[in-house]
Amino acid sequence: MKMSVEAEVLLQEAKESIEAAQNYRSELQQRLQGLSQARKQVRGSSTHTREALRRHFQELQTALSRLLSDRLSALLQEVDAIEQDSVSPLDDCQKLIEHGVSMADELLREGEAALRCGISDKEDKLCSFAKKALNIQLDSLPEVPALVDVPCLSAQLDDSLLHVMRERVARHGSVSAHPPVQIEELVERPGSVLVRWCKVDEDFNPQDYRLQYRRSNATQYEDAYIGKDCEFLVLHLDPHTDYLFRVCARGEGRTEWSPWSVPQTGYTTLTPHEWSPGVDGYILSSRKNIAMRSDANPGAGGVLYSSSPTYFCGQTLTFKISAAGQMDKRDSVGVCADNHSGAESLQRDQAVCITTSGAVFVNGKEMTNQLPAITVGSSVTFDMEVVSLFPISNNNNPSDGGTFKLRVTIGSGNREVVFYWLLDQVVDCLFFGCSFTHPGWKVLVF
Repeated sequence: MKMSVEAEVLLQEAKESIEAAQNYRSELQQRLQGLSQARKQVRGSSTHTREALRRHFQELQTALSRLLSDRLSALLQEVDAIEQDSVSPLDDCQKLIEHGVSMADELLREGEAALRCGISDKEDKLCSFAKKALNIQLDSLPEVPALVDVPCLSAQLDDSLLHVMRERVARHGSVSAHPPVQIEELVERPGSVLVRWCKVDEDFNPQDYRLQYRRSNATQYEDAYIGKDCEFLVLHLDPHTDYLFRVCARGEGRTEWSPWSVPQTGYTTLTPHEWSPGVDGYILSSRKNIAMRSDANPGAGGVLYSSSPTYFCGQTLTFKISAAGQMDKRDSVGVCADNHSGAESLQRDQAVCITTSGAVFVNGKEMTNQLPAITVGSSVTFDMEVVSLFPISNNNNPSDGGTFKLRVTIGSGNREVVFYWLLDQVVDCLFFGCSFTHPGWKVLVF
């Protein structure tokens, strides 16, 4: 039996309501999961902070107790040394006086004995006593130091130390609900990720930033950048692999780093830029992103292209010169629509490039604008944007004989040139290349 139109409408509305309810439930479940993660972050960071505070103050307490004990021991040893040095001469003086008292007692006994003896022996006894008395030098007495001349030890203890410590301890450490800097954006680039961060604490004045990263399945972070910039391109990342990024800052005039930001997961799906291997006259690094003009075969060379067309419009392509050789007018780095072999330079049709002298060529023609010469440490950037398509074929198919117009920006040093580049066909991606006539040039591409 066929359903009425009204019943079909009700059935359709019921299906739509069921689908909407399913989507609503799914969204709510995702939000519950987000709340769970947020709660875990609060609980986990609170537990970690408590442990860090207890550990830090316990270490301070132990270290301070050890320092006070060491200082007390040093002061007591100083008292012992002064006491020993001061008492030693007094002991020597006491021994001398006691020896004199002993001799005087013996002399007294002899003198009294001489006085009591008979007349026959009295003269000899008195003579012997007189000689002995002269030898003792009864008029010579040892000098005893006055009390003001001997040490009277005391301890000078400054109670201000406790006051200073109380003030310093009262200001030591702080607890914040959020780190002062957070990662703002992760942008995938070929074989790399551009990390941008920002300050979120208005009262914090950063002096330097520190960026770290690690694979999601690793345990140790490694430094990627330390400096004043608020963005950095982390190179040499494997595509389709999750990486964790975190950033912290050092306050102005401080030596310690701030707490780390909440780690953010980033990855790149873009194939890293690589030079084409096996080209005579060029040596590549293990990752194939660095090319060096070799002197093994001076006659060889020509253009070294990328292994594949990995540059897409909307990205920034950078050439970093890490070593330089002798300059030649044919030397250049740039972007091209094809990788036709046999060309001596990128100063040809279907290519844009900059020479080592700073001249800019578009489709083989030199522009009037010129950039600074390329030297060691120079970075040359290419940014391209699709402007328009002008079909010229009968069937209006842009991919069949149309004019492809790109806005190109080339930057070198603190200058840049902007121009339009016309191609005779639509291209989704572009090759890059370099050509150096003389050995010694080394270029990194990213």
